[in-house]
Amino acid sequence: MEMLFGEYSNTLDEKGRILFPAKLRGVLRQESVVVTQGLDRCLMLFTIDEWMSLNRKIVESASLFNDQKRLVMRRFIAPAQKIDFDRTGRLSIPQSLRDYAGLKSECTILGINRYMELWDSESYRAYLEKTESSFLQAAESMGDILM
Repeated sequence: MEMLFGEYSNTLDEKGRILFPAKLRGVLRQESVVVTQGLDRCLMLFTIDEWMSLNRKIVESASLFNDQKRLVMRRFIAPAQKIDFDRTGRLSIPQSLRDYAGLKSECTILGINRYMELWDSESYRAYLEKTESSFLQAAESMGDILM
């Protein structure tokens, strides 16, 4: 699979469906994605293969007797759902996941190499503002890999 990248804006309709960007669908070349709760109150979307690989790594490293690992499994693996694209290229986001991410109408979809994020656009703008100084520090810390 090619890398997923780009920032796209789309509207979530009253039934919780969002038209997925054609450029990302072209890279995915799949009929389904796995959607789960992400970090920072967004949703994370994976191809089936990426999800299976990540899921396997998490489960293999997890212990039922480790509180932090149980937390990750409960918050990341348990809410995951396989969602099929409809014939027009829309995804129907389940209510529980819409509630978690606070998705209203205007949404932002980000392609981030091997996965995607789905944000409420207003929340995403607030996140960008809140993390601006942290981003500058993070970018500076990676200066040795940039040009």
